[in-house]
Amino acid sequence: MTDSDRNTPFPPRPTATRPLLGMTILAVEDSRYACDALRLMALRSGARIRRADCLQAARRHLSLYRPTVAVIDLGLPDGSGAGLIAELVARSPRLPVILGISGDPFAENMLRAAGADGFLEKPLRSLLEFQNAIIAALPDSRKPGGIRLVSDDPIHPDPLAYQDDIAHAAALLQEAGEPGLSDYLAQFLAGLARSAGDNALERAARALAAARAERRPTAQALTQLSALLHQRLATRMAI
Repeated sequence: MTDSDRNTPFPPRPTATRPLLGMTILAVEDSRYACDALRLMALRSGARIRRADCLQAARRHLSLYRPTVAVIDLGLPDGSGAGLIAELVARSPRLPVILGISGDPFAENMLRAAGADGFLEKPLRSLLEFQNAIIAALPDSRKPGGIRLVSDDPIHPDPLAYQDDIAHAAALLQEAGEPGLSDYLAQFLAGLARSAGDNALERAARALAAARAERRPTAQALTQLSALLHQRLATRMAI
């Protein structure tokens, strides 16, 4: 295994405008829209980024290289990100920074209990908060020194990434009779819609989550979700 941020004899040094220069971030994130926000923040900060969209892909990445930072979503299609965080905390040598991320602010306690060094809440909007979360968790020997010059302009992920997530959810909806898949779909869409400011879709996703939690029939909630997803896909086709 190689440490991907130390694989050159003279790695680049952080600068005032690019404080994460020379670092590599592994984003374990199933949403292409959320990952695009992370990508933009990483690029503005000087870091390289790779993406794994599930636990299996993340473990495959981590068997081959060692990033500086792992940003791990709580809800993933093949399990909980909290379990992966606990695995990485127990590894030796430990990754310099392990952050949890979720659209549910109540997830922070769970992710920190698993061993996360910090927490990022979706939607990701602030470059300063992103950089601060990483730098605060770095060992003192690796913290960038000097003054940081941060342009905290809003981050705007690619709308096509949102549409890709919508298409993915619509495909999953065809199999939503499986209880575990309905739970995953509800949390995925609630987080995605919250990040994109799609209030109607977020309400529909939370209605499905509530029906599942209260053991009520989900047919109506699934029908409503299906209609909203197809409306958004129709908009994409019109564009």
